[in-house]
Amino acid sequence: MNPIINFILFSSMVAGTILTMTSHHWVSAWLGLELNTLAIIPIISKTHHPRATEASTKYFLIQAASSALILLSGIINAHLHGSWDISQLSNDFTKIMLTTALATKLGLAPVHFWLPEILQGVPTITALIIATWQKIA
Repeated sequence: MNPIINFILFSSMVAGTILTMTSHHWVSAWLGLELNTLAIIPIISKTHHPRATEASTKYFLIQAASSALILLSGIINAHLHGSWDISQLSNDFTKIMLTTALATKLGLAPVHFWLPEILQGVPTITALIIATWQKIA
C-alpha cells in the first residue's frame, strides 16, 4: 500500500480515537468510533486474499450493527431526556443497549463470536491493531 495512504489511515485512526475519548456528546463519540472503523477496514483488506476480504466484510457488518445500536441508544436517551450529553444516561433500556453495542464493538465475552474469525483472516500486525488499538478507542 502507498505510504501516503498508510499515513492517512493511521492518522484517521488516531483522530477517531482522540475524538471518541474527548467527546461529551453522543454524536461526536459515535463519529469518532465510525472514523476509527472506516480507517481500519482498508488496513484489514490490504492483502488481496479471499480471507482478508471476508474478514473486512464481517468486520464492517458487525461494526455497522454495533454503531447503529449506539446511535439508537443515544437517540432514545435524547428523546427521553432532551439532551445529547453522555453523562445523562439514566434509562435502563438505553444503558443495556449501549453496553451490548460496546461489548460487541470490543469483542467482549458474550458477543465475541466475530473476533476470532476476523483475526484469522488478517496478518499479525493488523490483528495486533484490531486486538489493541480498537479496544482503546
